[in-house]
Amino acid sequence: MNVFYTDRIEGDFASLPEAEAGHLGKVLRKKVGDQILLIDGRGGRYQGEIIDLHKKTATVKILERTQDPLPRASLHLAIAPTKNISRLEWLFEKATEIGIDTIWPILSFHSERKVIKPDRLEKILLSATKQSLKSFLPVLHPIQTFEQFLENQVDQFSEEVEKYIAYIDPSIKMHLYNNYSAGNDVVILVGPEGGFSAEEAKKAMEFGFTPVSLGPHRLRTETAGLVATTIVQLKNQVDEKS
Repeated sequence: MNVFYTDRIEGDFASLPEAEAGHLGKVLRKKVGDQILLIDGRGGRYQGEIIDLHKKTATVKILERTQDPLPRASLHLAIAPTKNISRLEWLFEKATEIGIDTIWPILSFHSERKVIKPDRLEKILLSATKQSLKSFLPVLHPIQTFEQFLENQVDQFSEEVEKYIAYIDPSIKMHLYNNYSAGNDVVILVGPEGGFSAEEAKKAMEFGFTPVSLGPHRLRTETAGLVATTIVQLKNQVDEKS
């Protein structure tokens, strides 16, 4: 099933972005009169009929619409971009498939990559959202320093959200799996290849983040991000079914 994205919906009509319109006509050879499935990235699903189609534009008449419920719990991941950008792109794709709501690229003391291309990363998020038949598109925030994130997160997250920092230290015995409570919103901090510095870990704790382990082995940044995402969603899914 092919899914198309647009946030340009007015009344009973939707217009597709250029990239989506091009894929619709050039690649899939769709034509006027064909029906397609649309998502708006905010939980809306739309069954529609193509009424106008050109190389760069397409108009769809909405025939049926549904609104998916919000996720049981919101998952926010603040992570340092990897030196090899393809590893970060891989994480964005897989985390979207598993389920993530917002991503905050952060720069910490040991960060080796300080620049990312948000347009490309957003395309990856969108592609993974459509591929996994999801209706909510993860939000990618602008890159910022570790300190900026800590200072700004007070305004971004409610007091009820659980906050954890994945920290490599033999003294950290608490595992994320045993600490996270299913059904609660959560934000998780994951550092770069060299991990967070002791000063950064201390600063995060001052802002209410609990240091946790993701297992006995040292993980790559993108692996740690995926493990954290999987743990949260696994606990939520199992708890919901029990």
